[in-house]
Amino acid sequence: MSENKDINTIANQLLNAQDNINNVATKFNRNTNSIVLMAVSKTKPIADIEAAYAAGQRVFGENYAQELFDKQQTLSHLKDIQWHYIGPIQSNKTKIISQSADWIDSVDRLKIIKRIDQHAKALNKTINLLIQVNISNSPQKSGVSLDQVNELAESINELKHVSLRGLMAIPDNYEPNADGQRPQLKAEFNLMFTCYSQLQQQYPSVDTLSLGMSGDLDTAIECGSTMVRLGTAIFGKRK
Repeated sequence: MSENKDINTIANQLLNAQDNINNVATKFNRNTNSIVLMAVSKTKPIADIEAAYAAGQRVFGENYAQELFDKQQTLSHLKDIQWHYIGPIQSNKTKIISQSADWIDSVDRLKIIKRIDQHAKALNKTINLLIQVNISNSPQKSGVSLDQVNELAESINELKHVSLRGLMAIPDNYEPNADGQRPQLKAEFNLMFTCYSQLQQQYPSVDTLSLGMSGDLDTAIECGSTMVRLGTAIFGKRK
């Protein structure tokens, strides 16, 4: 009974999350089909991912290399799952990440990218990449600055076994002001969208701007995000 309850809860929360995304998209005159929902499943058990999959979810994000590998191996029979690695990348983890991930959304160093390209060649696959931008210039956050994006994009484009798909950012957490607006956050997201639009003009493969989590979803969609990352809203709080 409790397992069925968990499955139904995840299905309902997925539906609510998608409805919320659609409502926000409509509010800002965005095409609801232009925004992908990523279910961030880090620390969640296989059963939760299977429940989300049964409810129609296909895009999942993981933050830890070994956890991603274990889950991908266990669920390898579900061929249409799209695995995204969204955590920090250590040099000694590039092989295991490359084996498991369809997308790596947090690249910010050419050395790491070249290693991923070499692993992808050996695996006879192409790995999709998002450049992580430290849009808040926070010392606690990974990512390149906006003025480093073009150089890194050019380097990725020269490699044969990775594909540049766009940008990702995790901004600082800004508190709403009295108007309920987040001017600094909106300014940063707008800068991300401008950079993304410029990349699209240069590289036909670029189609993804990954911005927005539970706390800044509305602003991200307003500013042009094509992928939002939700965890607790779908799976509930970590037990």
